[in-house]
Amino acid sequence: MTDLTVSREDVSLDLAGRLLDGVRAEAESRGVAMGAAVVDLGGQVVAAMRMDGAQIVALPLAIDKAYTAVGCGLPSHVWAERSQPGGPDWGLNTTLGGRFVVFAGGMPITVGGKLVGGLGVSGSAADVDQACADAALAAAGLTTG
Repeated sequence: MTDLTVSREDVSLDLAGRLLDGVRAEAESRGVAMGAAVVDLGGQVVAAMRMDGAQIVALPLAIDKAYTAVGCGLPSHVWAERSQPGGPDWGLNTTLGGRFVVFAGGMPITVGGKLVGGLGVSGSAADVDQACADAALAAAGLTTG
């Protein structure tokens, strides 16, 4: 009967918390307030935060960036150019009710070469969102590539 089910490894609550701590530390060092979220392989939120003073749109954008990263297994920013009019993935950002985010700040979470979740960060310029995501992954001992 084992061919009737599959097993998967998901991001743990402990790792999600460490990633959010990493985002917060980097954001505070830059003097910005961010929203951040970690989702599992099914795109469901494991943990999320909205720092004091962060824009109200920061958290929903962070969740959707994380969803994009885990759904495609790639950083959200790789779709920016590809989803422009005339690009090979034109219109991707309007799919799934607009949940796909095509700018920086969404990163897949991989452990031991396996995709286990997604991290999304939002609340500042896209390059700052990305820097906070990268710093959080590095602080947790994970790669950003």
